[in-house]
Amino acid sequence: MSTDAALTLHQLFSPAFPVGAFAYSHGLETVVQAGQVGDADSLLAWLEAVLRQGAGWSDAVLLAQAARGADPETLSELGRALSPSAERRLETEQQGNAFAATVSEVWGLEIPPSPYPVAVGLAVRALELPLAEALRLYLLAFASNLASAGVRLVPLGQTEGQRVVAAMAPLCAALAKRAEAADLDEIGGFAPLIDIASQRHDMLYSRLFRS
Repeated sequence: MSTDAALTLHQLFSPAFPVGAFAYSHGLETVVQAGQVGDADSLLAWLEAVLRQGAGWSDAVLLAQAARGADPETLSELGRALSPSAERRLETEQQGNAFAATVSEVWGLEIPPSPYPVAVGLAVRALELPLAEALRLYLLAFASNLASAGVRLVPLGQTEGQRVVAAMAPLCAALAKRAEAADLDEIGGFAPLIDIASQRHDMLYSRLFRS
């Protein structure tokens, strides 16, 4: 991987890239308020479930398929269908639209509005970026954003939050390796409690996040 490609990938997945990820907790706010996540260990367990069985794995497969040239409209429809609540659909669509618009403006491309992982995959393909590294960084950025939400919600110290992120790194690498070669029929998982948390989020009395 060239230095330029590495720097481009880090720019795309930087917290400074304007996709608004900081505004979404992916249902974490619900489980914190319910007392199901209340320390670093329970946050780590929740994040592992999200990555293994929830949107982490599905997003990685969608990203890889888009980067490998699969039909973006089909992938976008599937990405929306895999969102089990209105807020999760908003989360992936708004981040994806913002990502597509920014990449298109900065690099002079035409990335269509798409769910977030599809938009990322299309950008990886258009910019000829290495897929394996893109998948690892996408998953780590996803985990990092949710860990940051946990730091604010539980609350946890910043050091504890970074320990959680560091513990997630091997899983991100393993899932990225699987997703790079996965077929589209391998997509999906089983995380009903995470899905229910996202569906109940809009009923919370007080909310900091949009999902």
